[in-house]
Amino acid sequence: MVSKASAMEKVKDVTITDADFDRLRHLVDSPRYRGVQSTAMSTLKDELGRGRIVATTSVPKAVVTMRSQVKVRDMKSDESQTYTLVYPEEADINEDKLSVLAPLGRALLGSHVGQVVEFDAPGGKRKLKVEKILYQPEAAGDYHL
Repeated sequence: MVSKASAMEKVKDVTITDADFDRLRHLVDSPRYRGVQSTAMSTLKDELGRGRIVATTSVPKAVVTMRSQVKVRDMKSDESQTYTLVYPEEADINEDKLSVLAPLGRALLGSHVGQVVEFDAPGGKRKLKVEKILYQPEAAGDYHL
């Protein structure tokens, strides 16, 4: 007999700062994105619901927070890429600014260095390893971002 836990997809351990939680909760509740981004909003709402909320001043340096710049490596192609996780209105893929509403953005939120995140992309499932956080606002003392 297969246990219920092993039959379900493993749930990602998510750490979110209290400031990010408040801003993202406001985003989820905003009518601006609900209609056109309903699936993304639902998934983000689920992430927020199971996240471990920590004080902005005590979030571990190895956790991806909003506006973190993170280097990831594709587990299949072995290519690396650097992204900055941003709010939807700041997103610009040409500048590697990735929206938290994008599948990869939702996967990265709250993940930590060394973790492999899995998400659905247009070409199928992808797995990326969080290699390094190049900038985390909280670690830099930038609490106002």
